[in-house]
Amino acid sequence: MGCTGCSVCSSNGTAKGCGSNNGCASGGCNRLNTFDWLSDMDINDTDPFEIVEVSFKNGARKGFFRNPPFTRAYTGDMVVVETGNGLDVGRVSLSGELVRLQMRKKSTKEDEVLHGVIRTANERDLERLAEARSMEMPTMVRARVIARTLGLEMKIGDVEYQGDKRKATFFYTADGRVDFRELIRHYAKEFRVKIEMRQIGARQESARIGGLGSCGRELCCSTWLTDFRSVTTAAARYQNLAINQSKLSGMCGRLKCCLNYELDTYLDALEHFPKNADKLQTEAGDAVLMKSDIFKRLMYYTYEKDNGRGKIFTLDPAQARQILDMNKRGEKPADLMSIAVKVETVEKDIDYEDVTGAVELPEEERRKKRRKKKNNRGKDKKTFTNTHRSGNEGNAPRPPRKKDEPGAKTERTEPDKEQGGARRRNNRNRKNRNK
Repeated sequence: MGCTGCSVCSSNGTAKGCGSNNGCASGGCNRLNTFDWLSDMDINDTDPFEIVEVSFKNGARKGFFRNPPFTRAYTGDMVVVETGNGLDVGRVSLSGELVRLQMRKKSTKEDEVLHGVIRTANERDLERLAEARSMEMPTMVRARVIARTLGLEMKIGDVEYQGDKRKATFFYTADGRVDFRELIRHYAKEFRVKIEMRQIGARQESARIGGLGSCGRELCCSTWLTDFRSVTTAAARYQNLAINQSKLSGMCGRLKCCLNYELDTYLDALEHFPKNADKLQTEAGDAVLMKSDIFKRLMYYTYEKDNGRGKIFTLDPAQARQILDMNKRGEKPADLMSIAVKVETVEKDIDYEDVTGAVELPEEERRKKRRKKKNNRGKDKKTFTNTHRSGNEGNAPRPPRKKDEPGAKTERTEPDKEQGGARRRNNRNRKNRNK
């Protein structure tokens, strides 16, 4: 997968997957690919079919064109075709008798094919096509800005330029009808091309953009799915799926198309199950249906009085239908024990204790943590007392007072020190005398 249409492997038009230089021989990179298996067989067609199928923008759009003999265009060739608004460049995806079958599938008659193939594309045609493809992304960004400026409730999903760059088709999605007459005038003035506005749905938008689904594969709508059928939540209920909108929705925001793939199988299997079998009446009590295993063809019941915590009785659809017939006649079986295929006991609900954060460390590490906590507490106390006594915040030392301020310390001279010592001695002598 290495062509520019592949949203997984390609980057700026360079091949990263199969390395086939933007043209897989198997056609696996092409959107809505159709494999022309007759083109590889050496079979001479006595009555060749003159109409071919041409795909544009790597399969995003396809059409039927008449192929004159002088063009000598076969499956896989790049050709220049005639359209109602000029010339376009595409790749021949089908030729021969397979085109007749494809036209029958698309309900297209031969008389409706008016345009034809002019010639095979040369290097200049391919260069102009590459230029047109490179202009699409900037044009889409600018187109969104203009639409937002005009206040239109619409979203430009994709832009496709014609091969001769004379026409641009803008694909948009909107909830209702949009008056874009003013918008077209702005687009024509800005891009200098013929403008065509085409409204598409959310599924068609995802098909043009491409992407990966929750299954890990490319979207079905961008690879092979062409007809979009309506999908309802009833399809999920028949398949016993939880009605979770986020899980049942696809990239387009609608319900997944794959919900319809296996629906017929489920509907065929559900025909073997009795209808209105949600409750069975027995002499032991009413039994309610807990779940049904469609593929094993088993039905699981439990007594209503047990509130879903008692025994589970497994019945065949035939046995459940037999009990329903008895209930309609006013009869009741003794219990489900003697009729059930298998009896299971539901374990009681266990009340688990919340042990969040209760994982204990080894004894040595716990002792180390205790010591650290004690040391930290002692440091905090010392810091608090020192701070409280000094009256300062934190452990910052108190700046010394100036000499002029009250309470400032004064330096003592030697005579002052001697006088103070004499006073202390006299005081001691007086105390001794008094004793």
